[in-house]
Amino acid sequence: MTSLKLKTLLASLALAASGMAAAQNSLLNVSYDVAREFYKDYNAAFTAHYKKTTGQDIKIDQSHAGSSAQARAVNDGLAADVVTMNTTTDVQFLADNGVVAKDWTKKFPHDASPTTSTMLFLVRNGNPKGIKDWEDLIKPGVQVIVVNPKTGGNGRYAYLAAWGAIREKGGTEAQAAEFVSKLYKNVPVLAKGGRDATATFLQRNQGDVLITFESEVVSIDREFGAGKVDAIYPSVSVVAENPVAVVERTVAKKGTAQLAKAYLDYLYSDEAQEIAAKHAIRPRSEAVLKKYADTFKPLKQFTVAKYFGSLTEAQKVHFNDGGQFDKIYTPGAK
Repeated sequence: MTSLKLKTLLASLALAASGMAAAQNSLLNVSYDVAREFYKDYNAAFTAHYKKTTGQDIKIDQSHAGSSAQARAVNDGLAADVVTMNTTTDVQFLADNGVVAKDWTKKFPHDASPTTSTMLFLVRNGNPKGIKDWEDLIKPGVQVIVVNPKTGGNGRYAYLAAWGAIREKGGTEAQAAEFVSKLYKNVPVLAKGGRDATATFLQRNQGDVLITFESEVVSIDREFGAGKVDAIYPSVSVVAENPVAVVERTVAKKGTAQLAKAYLDYLYSDEAQEIAAKHAIRPRSEAVLKKYADTFKPLKQFTVAKYFGSLTEAQKVHFNDGGQFDKIYTPGAK
């Protein structure tokens, strides 16, 4: 081999090695809409922690949209190293397709959900329509902004919270179905994801009430200024788990399995749980939850399992094509 060829070969090998090292030191977190600001702060904390403990510099990229749309993008080839979603069905969909581990819920504590949230109402400052509980959302002249349950976990949890609220108050399945049907007749347009719903409500000034995650209150105050909305806690709402998983398909190719696991492990640390609390995402840590008692109002909550079996069952019955949601919601119908 000539010295020129040897130099070229060595240069290309060095380039490939540096590319591989860069790949091993970078992660893509594909996540849901409303977690954008939380992960900005978390990524900075984790990057500093990783540098301090390993001496290595790393780069974390974020991608945010409606959770189901994100899950489909990852399934179709978006090279996420980790997924951090707001509904277990989106991670389970990836597990069923061999993209994440079949036993993903066993890989991290609390069924691989380091945080939770709940659904509440955001109304315009001063609550001009006097909205206090679920029953107020079906009154004539009240327009409700909500995410499409087919494209985002935010929308699925809003739907399940409304249905379950009627059951919690002693209502039957038939009464819950009737209530939810009336509720969606007050929905002028379905948003694609949580941030789209917020933009519809605050930028396009549509609707009287926005059903969304508790954490969206903090994001709105930061983005639009405090005092634009009032948060209304209904008498009862749903526990929404925020599941996480390593994307086995990507980390196997990139060699990032160890980094991806460390990234998700750190979500359970006191520092990360504090960051979550500051973003009004409910921490699993009881100590941190107690410390932020002013942020997290006491609220009667029910689990998805109580009335729906599981999110997977709810998906089949309510949100798959031809399911309960398709039966009750007709776009544009009043």
